[in-house]
Amino acid sequence: MSNLPNCPKCNSEYTYEDGSLLVCPECAHEWGLESSLEADEDEKIVKDANGNVLRDGDAVTVIKDLKVKGTSLVVKIGTKVKNIRLIDGDHDIDCKIDGFGAMKLKSEFVKKA
Repeated sequence: MSNLPNCPKCNSEYTYEDGSLLVCPECAHEWGLESSLEADEDEKIVKDANGNVLRDGDAVTVIKDLKVKGTSLVVKIGTKVKNIRLIDGDHDIDCKIDGFGAMKLKSEFVKKA
């Protein structure tokens, strides 16, 4: 089993080495091994509840009713959240939810839409 990174374009796990390049057989994306290693060191990878990699600007869906701290409001299961931003910390998603305003969510309670 190799320790090659997933494809940055389609997140395929079937990447392989071809000389000094990494290649994805599913989407034919090619990238350099050096740039992949540098990205791993600089960038924290955030995954949703299903293991999909999340990026800034993605849309996600809430998979569990979430109580809003300090209020009696609840973010219902199935609520779609658009244009997320990834941040450092315990709650790694910063977003705006219609009817609630600015919120911070944990990636373990969302799935990529």
